[in-house]
Amino acid sequence: MHPALSVVFFTTATGAGYGLLALLGVLGGLGFIQPDFWLGLVGMALALGLIVAGLLSSTGHLGRPERAWRAFSQWRSSWLSREGVASVATFIPAGIFGIGWALLGHSGGWVAIAGLLAAAGSVTTVCTTGMIYASLKPIAQWHSRYTLPAYLIFSAMTGGVLLNALLQSFAVGSTAVLVCALLATLAGWAWKLATWRHNDRLEIPTTANTATGLAGGTVRSIEWPHTEENYLLKEMGFRIARKHSAKLRRITQGLAFAVPAVLLAIALASPLPLAAIASVLAAVTQLAGMLVERWLFFAEAKHTVTLYYGR
Repeated sequence: MHPALSVVFFTTATGAGYGLLALLGVLGGLGFIQPDFWLGLVGMALALGLIVAGLLSSTGHLGRPERAWRAFSQWRSSWLSREGVASVATFIPAGIFGIGWALLGHSGGWVAIAGLLAAAGSVTTVCTTGMIYASLKPIAQWHSRYTLPAYLIFSAMTGGVLLNALLQSFAVGSTAVLVCALLATLAGWAWKLATWRHNDRLEIPTTANTATGLAGGTVRSIEWPHTEENYLLKEMGFRIARKHSAKLRRITQGLAFAVPAVLLAIALASPLPLAAIASVLAAVTQLAGMLVERWLFFAEAKHTVTLYYGR
């Protein structure tokens, strides 16, 4: 599939934003993170800013962005529409939580309820985003048991690393949050390796024979449908050289998982301000690595429509 940069940024930014919002909603609402005006303001601004920036960037891949609102009407059958509805609905409890926790300095009670609802909305939105891709049967690399959990794991991972960087920067770092961020990063790394292993061994059952229903022999096209590149080949027949794929996988492992894990380990063993510096570097490096990971997620996916073009 063609890796549109707008969608690559969208999935990375919103995943991190919703992950951070969910953690703030639960930990802040229940009082595990004490209310603080500047901490709450920066934290909520970062979470909602990433979400809004991601949602706005996603319209860049639409032919007619001004018609994006029409997608909300198809929530009964479309995961894309459900994602839109869930993302907008989440802003309501998130706004109430932000007012109560960040501005008024309260936790528990109605603030906790709003925080938990914001967290539930965040998880739901990430699930709908994952299901957009997991539900696409023509793309075997996405239509697997690995896709939806990957979205949830990566959202929790990037959100947790961002939360740790935020707490360390305000000198209220939590060892529990730091350890959980490190474990989530290692879990994300293991899941990504398992996904690549699954995709590399994948045997796609659809062939030109099964697509046409013609049994016996080998079906081949005497004349290709088009003599030059068309929309389908550009969008669904994107090809990446194996050597480039291997190189980008190594970059992904380094930036998204290995380097952040080392930096988080350094933060765990270091006092302030070194712990804060290492934590912030871990968050920035990981987001950069996830942009590469998301690009590969699209570039390595193969749509069965390319069978009709001899690929």
